[in-house]
Amino acid sequence: MTIKRIETGPRMAQAVVSHGHIFLAGQIGTGTTTREQTEEILNKIDQLLQQAGSNRSHLLSANIWLTDMSDFSEMNEVWDAWIDVDHPPARACVQSRLALSELKVEIAVVAQIGDKGA
Repeated sequence: MTIKRIETGPRMAQAVVSHGHIFLAGQIGTGTTTREQTEEILNKIDQLLQQAGSNRSHLLSANIWLTDMSDFSEMNEVWDAWIDVDHPPARACVQSRLALSELKVEIAVVAQIGDKGA
């Protein structure tokens, strides 16, 4: 089976498509608040999923890293407005130090391509 890489760079691809699944790299935002960064990240995820032939209703899992769990509610407000409530993914959210000090949130997801059956 063919492996498709989307938005590749010297270190990684932003998305890899293989065997009917889309694996996104951890996405980050440039905003100054958790809300702004989360909104940017979810917009990037939408764009990458679209490039790979899918959308948020086909999410299988999401991993979320916050630098401070006191931002959990703020991130969830944005997440809850974005997520397809009829097709929520499995999800984990943990507190962790991120690669750059200005980052407040990072999100990585796995999705299924288009309308493939479960």
